[in-house]
Amino acid sequence: MNNLDGLEGKRILFLCVQWFDLEKDIIAQLEKHGAQVTYFDERPANNNFTKGLLRINRDLLEKKVHKYYENILEKIKDNQFDFLFVNRGEVIPERFLEQFIQRHPNCKRIFYTWDSFANLGHSVNILKYFHKKFTFDKKDASEYKIGFRPLYFTERYSNIRYQTENENIDLLFLGTAHSDRYIISNQIADWCRENGLVPHNYYFMQGKLVYFYKKFFDKSFHAFDYKKLSFKSLSSQEVISLYERSNVILDISHPNQSGLTMRTFETIGARKKLITTNSNIKDYPFYNPNNICVIDRKQPKLTLDFFTNQYQSQTAEMYYRCSIDGWIEDIFFGDEVNFWKS
Repeated sequence: MNNLDGLEGKRILFLCVQWFDLEKDIIAQLEKHGAQVTYFDERPANNNFTKGLLRINRDLLEKKVHKYYENILEKIKDNQFDFLFVNRGEVIPERFLEQFIQRHPNCKRIFYTWDSFANLGHSVNILKYFHKKFTFDKKDASEYKIGFRPLYFTERYSNIRYQTENENIDLLFLGTAHSDRYIISNQIADWCRENGLVPHNYYFMQGKLVYFYKKFFDKSFHAFDYKKLSFKSLSSQEVISLYERSNVILDISHPNQSGLTMRTFETIGARKKLITTNSNIKDYPFYNPNNICVIDRKQPKLTLDFFTNQYQSQTAEMYYRCSIDGWIEDIFFGDEVNFWKS
């Protein structure tokens, strides 16, 4: 018996953007433990045009956003909830939260974000409406005096067999196109080829509108080869298939982001080695230089030994803490001051 048994029969209103099916994974895991989840996409629409406008200027969709949340209140007016769980808070209007609290005063309200507040200015404005607040970013947790809780891996990664016979990719990079990712990943891919290794890079872009906007205003996008971008995200199964074929995973974090990416925890779940530009990983309890290679994004240096040395497994306790169950337990039943923050 553990704290997750406390989810049995609990009614949860879950607001989160649709992002690589991550919201579906959370819903499935909550329901696995007996919760009843009512889910709404945080965005009023999930097409590339709407996502592009929200990133460029949220105010352009203000009327549509308020109408969308009025409809949510209407749809849930006869429901009672034990938890309001907001993940990211990029779009949710303060007016919606105020009205929800009036109608559901006994509902426990939990906020989490897997993005930095530097990218989500609006989220800072709504923190005051929640009983518990968490971020995946240690620096943001300190600056805004909220809980710190890193990300997680899902069960599909723990089901990947270690060192499968089908491995034919030595280094895999999957990621959204931004900043200097294209330059770094291509430099490392060239190094791999020079040393007899097989690299595979996949760049995702949220939409053509976002691409052309960044191409015009962001100098780092001048280097991106448009033909190598994909405007279709990979399915969860496509990602798993690539992981099964890969030996080492490359993670290139955003230069303005200190929190560890989901990719980091997926490698732990899949028991794969990781190359990352995020030096903050050295401060985490699961850091092991045999499994994790930290590179300088301006002058990346690698050794063949890292690719050939045997992976060293995490302890059972640390493996659980990095899993989605460990994450849910901390978010719903843990405190803002917790194992990760201390």
